[in-house]
Amino acid sequence: MNKIVISEEPVMEENAYLLKIQETFKELVDKNDLNEQNIVITCSVLTPQEAIGDPERKDFPIQKGKEKMMQACLGSSYGQAFTDMANGFNGKLKDLTTMRLKTNYERAVFISGLNAVLRELNMADRTVHCKDDGPKKCSLELAEMIEKEYGKPKIALFGLQPAMAEVLAKKFPLRIFDLDEDNIGKQKFGTVIENGICAIAEVEDWADLFLVTGSTVCNGSITDFLQIKKPVIYFGTTISGTAGLVGLNRFCPQSV
Repeated sequence: MNKIVISEEPVMEENAYLLKIQETFKELVDKNDLNEQNIVITCSVLTPQEAIGDPERKDFPIQKGKEKMMQACLGSSYGQAFTDMANGFNGKLKDLTTMRLKTNYERAVFISGLNAVLRELNMADRTVHCKDDGPKKCSLELAEMIEKEYGKPKIALFGLQPAMAEVLAKKFPLRIFDLDEDNIGKQKFGTVIENGICAIAEVEDWADLFLVTGSTVCNGSITDFLQIKKPVIYFGTTISGTAGLVGLNRFCPQSV
């Protein structure tokens, strides 16, 4: 897949990075004459069953009603985005190139559409969430990959993905950070969940490796991780298009 490189300048505002992505996306849409083809993208809210099937565990955020998945369709390609502010959208591709991106809803519309477009252009892959036993298999593969490439690192997991957290906690020193107030302060998998709004520099001093949910590109917090000097791996389908566009390190082996 071809990647477009965006200048790695310091990011001062949480929305600045996504606006850069939007500018690059507009250039891509213009270059491929997608505006002129009057292409319509429809984003529909998926139920938990449609999104992730029936995994063994029942504690994923989408199953608990904390997040919903929006899905965009373009041609034969689909793109998805997790968000806490989901709603439908029907419009043209050019609408995404000028969308304000001020709210989680607007960002989810843009990101799911971006993912579908890049999938259609063969610039992104694995844009549809895995189902059933996929999360469990993904977590086992993740632990194996980390051990092979990083040894026994201290891991900072941002975004409580329970299948990952359970497997990683058995093998590595692990700190877990989340934005869900129902999780913060609770003990899970032998560690107390910390507030995701935190001093990143302190966490970087402790951690050898960051694992970060791709949903950060929708809620704007991705900018917290772009300047980190330690290795950062993003996971999930939400960040598939952004990762394909700018070359972020992403792990999502069971998605399709």
